[in-house]
Amino acid sequence: MTIKAEELKRIRTIEATISRNLYLLCAILTLLTMVVFSVEFFSRGEFPNLKIDILYIGVLLIYSLHKEMIRLMGKKNFRHHGEYFVYAWIIITASFYLTNFLTKNYFTSGQSQSTILSNMSIITLEVMSVFIITRAFKIIRVAFILKKR
Repeated sequence: MTIKAEELKRIRTIEATISRNLYLLCAILTLLTMVVFSVEFFSRGEFPNLKIDILYIGVLLIYSLHKEMIRLMGKKNFRHHGEYFVYAWIIITASFYLTNFLTKNYFTSGQSQSTILSNMSIITLEVMSVFIITRAFKIIRVAFILKKR
């Protein structure tokens, strides 16, 4: 191997480790955020809103963009972890809407609870947006590579 190839391999290894750590952080924050929303929803506003959603979306965006940068470096063997975050948010948000509907707005009838489902919908749409943006980057990169050939 040449010095340049060895350096690129070393950088890819370092970046892959960072990506794994960011994924674990995202997974932990996803679970924490979902638990916070669940407690807030099912307690009918007895607990204050933790307002963790901005931190969560920020970390998710950083993880997603970092993963795309690694792909630009030529690393291709990635699992599709991002899809799991999207599916989990859609399922939990839809479940809360259904639960609230079946209980005739029992969980959102309080004054402080009137926005919980809206907040969950917003974070779900933000997670979906991060996913779609990173997919768009991948599609553009693939199209660019195919056009070059």
